[in-house]
Amino acid sequence: MKQVSGRPVRLGPRSITALALVSSIGVAAFCWPLFADAGSAVTSHAGDAPWLFAALLPLLVAVVIATIADCGMDAKAVAMLGVLAAVGAALRPLGAGTAGLEPMFFLMVLSGRVLGPGFGFVLGSVTMFASALLTGGVGPWMPFQMLAMGWFTMGAGLLPAPRGLRGRGELMMLSAYGFVAAFAYGTVMNLQGWVLLQGLSSGISFVPGAPLDENLVRFLAYVVATSLGWDLGRAALTVVLTLTIGSTLLKALRRATRRANFEAQVTFEGPEKAAPGEPPHRTYVTYEPK
Repeated sequence: MKQVSGRPVRLGPRSITALALVSSIGVAAFCWPLFADAGSAVTSHAGDAPWLFAALLPLLVAVVIATIADCGMDAKAVAMLGVLAAVGAALRPLGAGTAGLEPMFFLMVLSGRVLGPGFGFVLGSVTMFASALLTGGVGPWMPFQMLAMGWFTMGAGLLPAPRGLRGRGELMMLSAYGFVAAFAYGTVMNLQGWVLLQGLSSGISFVPGAPLDENLVRFLAYVVATSLGWDLGRAALTVVLTLTIGSTLLKALRRATRRANFEAQVTFEGPEKAAPGEPPHRTYVTYEPK
């Protein structure tokens, strides 16, 4: 019987277009204060969050529709997204606020690996939205958290997936990604909060209208001074959980995606002709990814 490939759900042209659009808007939303003039009335994220959130929701729906259209999945795939988002939202309060220990990040890494970049981006964004509602963390930072977590989960789906990469090797790759991406997530979110620190005497605060290289130096100093310890706790926990229970969860997720028809085709292998005196061979049902 043929083995089931561990490759994530692949992107089609419509999925790539939708992801490129939402990512472009996200990058612009994070970075535009760095390029605004000093006299501009829009040099912080205080007023742009509602507009970003309003743009983000229909774009997430567009990514889901595009991925379904490209891969031919059914409603069970969308239902699985909802279940994983609920689990991730429930995991976040277990560690948030304690040295950066957030177990939801390890679930996002493994889910992104199995679901692929398109559904991974949507899962990360929806999970962060659900967790904000659950914990009362709704604020101007929420749409930025949704984008950052979407990129975090999407990145796991973009990792290489050779057919021979299984077991310990795959877990080592995912844990290494989780470690690096946990710092990347913290750095991206720092950019959102840092631009609000204006007019302070500190040498690490954001200066509207200052040259880009000067502000980037201040930003790096801000990251080192405020969040490296927090990000290290998040990264370490992601690695530990991935290496200890990642194998079991990966198998469960892949089994669930096959049942949800994620790019799965059912093929039948007929019985082979048996030698005289031998019983006929069995007929197998095989799930083979496209």
